[in-house]
Amino acid sequence: MKTNRNLIAGIIAFAILALSGIYLFSSNNDNLIGVGEKTKTSDESTINPADTDGSDLAAGGGIMERMKYFEFSEAGFEGAASEKRVLFFYANWCPTCRPTDAEFSANMDQIPDGVVVIRVNYNDPDTDSLESELAKKYGVTYQHTFVQIDENGSVVTKWNGGKTKELLENIK
Repeated sequence: MKTNRNLIAGIIAFAILALSGIYLFSSNNDNLIGVGEKTKTSDESTINPADTDGSDLAAGGGIMERMKYFEFSEAGFEGAASEKRVLFFYANWCPTCRPTDAEFSANMDQIPDGVVVIRVNYNDPDTDSLESELAKKYGVTYQHTFVQIDENGSVVTKWNGGKTKELLENIK
């Protein structure tokens, strides 16, 4: 029963993300936004996507104004290459990942400028092949693992567990 509930929740979350992505791609919004962050579009209407995939990084020429925490996408990952990238390997079913996700979303202003945290779905039915490849590349064997990488994709530092405090302590 719990597995079915998680599967249904995952499908709903995926549908919401897909619709959010379609909305973001179809709008002419050049503002950079993060997970749960509100911003004004050019027509002054407010948008508040539950999750964003970072693909709008390219719109600002790689300049990180407010985008500090977002869902993995190839475009977002590549668009943030000049920043300090911290990959947060999580799973939707992970009980310790959810509070960390909520804290990062609520406290993006505590993430230093020039640092981005990218949520990488480590081990769910929703995990895509690129996310699986990243987990293998960085030797991630369980959820709630953080890997800071440089612009070439080499590991700078790696740690398990924690929230904003641990993020700030471990960033190099």
